[in-house]
Amino acid sequence: MNQIEALENLVAYFRALPGVGLKTAQRYAYKIINSESSFAEGFSNAILDAKKKIGYCKECGNFTDREVCEICSERNPKVICVVREPKDVVAIEKAKNFNGVYHVLHGTISPLENRGPNDIRIKELLERISKYQTQEVIMATNPDVEGDATALYIAKLLKPLGVKVTRLAQGVSMGSELEYADEVTLARAIEARREI
Repeated sequence: MNQIEALENLVAYFRALPGVGLKTAQRYAYKIINSESSFAEGFSNAILDAKKKIGYCKECGNFTDREVCEICSERNPKVICVVREPKDVVAIEKAKNFNGVYHVLHGTISPLENRGPNDIRIKELLERISKYQTQEVIMATNPDVEGDATALYIAKLLKPLGVKVTRLAQGVSMGSELEYADEVTLARAIEARREI
């Protein structure tokens, strides 16, 4: 493989990352090429190490390097905050005002994308609620059509079980992603959550 092909290959891999366009991918590739070999080796080793060591918590589905993550090990499971993706856990943790555990669905119900209730981690949520006799479930899915549909679906499943189901208060604007909300907005949304 000659140098041009190697460069194109590197740019293609960077472009495969979310939010990375051609110009950014080229800048990343040039950075790697212009760096010391030790930087490139360290970068590639960090990627491989993360891929080998990081998995999903068997309880909540968040990223962890253990069987059960620190949050699930140390906090009370009587209140569960349900989120779409692991990055949403990070966003809510920045608000520093939630002391319960999380449940990561790894998606939302989306008929347009052929994703139904059985394609996300709803069954595991129900098992956790039963196992720990959870008293409240906070639905913190994104405030968009899919997030709202998922929240309502889960609320309907939980109502007969006598579990209080709440939704983050508005403050997180409709159609936005939790990961982009600031800490103060998220903290207020958690505090002012409302029952579904």
